[in-house]
Amino acid sequence: MSRPLRVVFAGTPDFAVPHLAACRRDGVEIAAVYTQPDRPAGRGRKLTPSPVKQAALDFGLPVEQPEQFKDAAARARLATLAPDLLVVVAYGLILPRKVLAIPHRGCWNVHASLLPRWRGAAPIQRAILAGDNETGVCLMQMEAGLDTGPVLLRRAIPIAPADTGGSLHDKLAALGAGVLGEGLDHLVDGAPLAATPQPEDGVVYAHKLDKAEARLDWNEPATALARKVRAFDPWPVAEAVVAGEALRVWRAEHRDLGPGTRDAGDILAATREGIDVACADGVLRLLEVQRAGGRRIAAADYVNARPELKRAAVP
Repeated sequence: MSRPLRVVFAGTPDFAVPHLAACRRDGVEIAAVYTQPDRPAGRGRKLTPSPVKQAALDFGLPVEQPEQFKDAAARARLATLAPDLLVVVAYGLILPRKVLAIPHRGCWNVHASLLPRWRGAAPIQRAILAGDNETGVCLMQMEAGLDTGPVLLRRAIPIAPADTGGSLHDKLAALGAGVLGEGLDHLVDGAPLAATPQPEDGVVYAHKLDKAEARLDWNEPATALARKVRAFDPWPVAEAVVAGEALRVWRAEHRDLGPGTRDAGDILAATREGIDVACADGVLRLLEVQRAGGRRIAAADYVNARPELKRAAVP
């Protein structure tokens, strides 16, 4: 290109920060960074900037924080920036058609799944919950539908047995930033990527997480509960009732159930290795828990605080 590619970036949470950094490259000019308005956070409910806003300020970039784009003035402000391309990563606001039409090269989105599987709000956690063996990122040309646009670049990675919502989030954020950078380099070099329409088969929606989903029901299979523990770390964190006490469960693993007659929820063992709880199918071994008002502790420390668990164990 004879002049720098003029980009407006739109994003809000931590996931978007590496992508903003990826836009800071040769041949690219960041005209502005859009992010959601400051929100109350913490115990004092103090207005707090988003991670993207903080990063933009650190980079010395101008920041825009409209409440929404239904207002013609907000759209006009974006238009005055004359972007070649709008890059959207976990922005959190719906962009109407009139906004998508402003950049003459359109709008790109980085989505943390292998589209069309897991369109929507929580693709990382849904992939773990479903027991998927792999996931990835897609660089997509945006259109009016929810994550329905054609794909420009696609990269897959395996989901490791120990991956949590947090660890997979970080892997995909780094992967997505690399993919976005690759796409921008193609555009700057005058070799735009071909857009491949998403297949009609295989569409699955990743609905927003609900805290109620994090409650562990011992009548479910242990494998499913172990995936819940992983998927809901670091939010909203799995919760369970163990021998009458409500706990947050940070780490757990499923194990086979040996011979014997047990009811779901029975404590089968409480040792230094963990707390084994009978499930509908198999055993969930709790490895790290948190009592109300307490901190995260190893299950062995929890057993020391509740020695009656050893006596209550069902052989």
